[in-house]
Amino acid sequence: MTVTIADLDFGRLYRDHMIAAARIPRPASAWDTRAADLQQKAPNSRYAQAFIARMDLADASTLLDVGCGPGTIGLPLAPRLERVYGLDYSRAMLDALEANAVRQGLTNVTALNLAWEDDWSDVPVCDIVVASRSTNVQDMAAALAKLDAKARRRVYLTHQVARHQFDPGAIEALGRKLLPPPDYIYIVNILHGMGIHARLDYIESDHRLAPAADFDELARRIAWSLGALTPEELGRLRDWHERSAPSARSNAAAPMRWAFISWDKP
Repeated sequence: MTVTIADLDFGRLYRDHMIAAARIPRPASAWDTRAADLQQKAPNSRYAQAFIARMDLADASTLLDVGCGPGTIGLPLAPRLERVYGLDYSRAMLDALEANAVRQGLTNVTALNLAWEDDWSDVPVCDIVVASRSTNVQDMAAALAKLDAKARRRVYLTHQVARHQFDPGAIEALGRKLLPPPDYIYIVNILHGMGIHARLDYIESDHRLAPAADFDELARRIAWSLGALTPEELGRLRDWHERSAPSARSNAAAPMRWAFISWDKP
């Protein structure tokens, strides 16, 4: 029997890949601790400019920004729209969004404190829906269905082109066998299965993390991403860090590449 791409359940394959890659869902509190730092970095970033430049706002008056953070995408667009809704499960990120809106004199920004997994029944349908760098979800098929259901005209999202966030040598030193997270190609194929023929482009941006200043910072970053490290793992990581030249530990400063995926509603 011949198996074709139409026989593959890319939603299930994505979920299996997330489990195999040991991608631990971060609680809202993890992002709460980063809100102040991201609030300072968000305005006028090259990434945001590249994202917005690829958007079509024709006949649009409302926008839903899912995983909005401090308003990196939604706030620059707010002066051109009647209403912007910023949705995030981190209350501190929404506080930063609202503070930024007040600072910019914007009165048409509404914060929605919800997670991907929550009931979105009361989330308004908007002309445009955005999910910028916020699609690291456990169930991509369910997430895409929600985005599509809340869009009246167009959807725009970005998903990182898969690679490990940290130097492969550091991961090898831990002794862990880790897959990179699921790549953007799952999204394209899940959408195809939904009858959506998405457009694909790429954005390259500076890495959001500078190289770790010292071992303790590196260990904190890895634990924040991968979960708590055992004493044995910390020992092996320290040995690697002490043996490696600074230039060999600078993977976090390498440019990041994002797949920019969009589609129009019929």
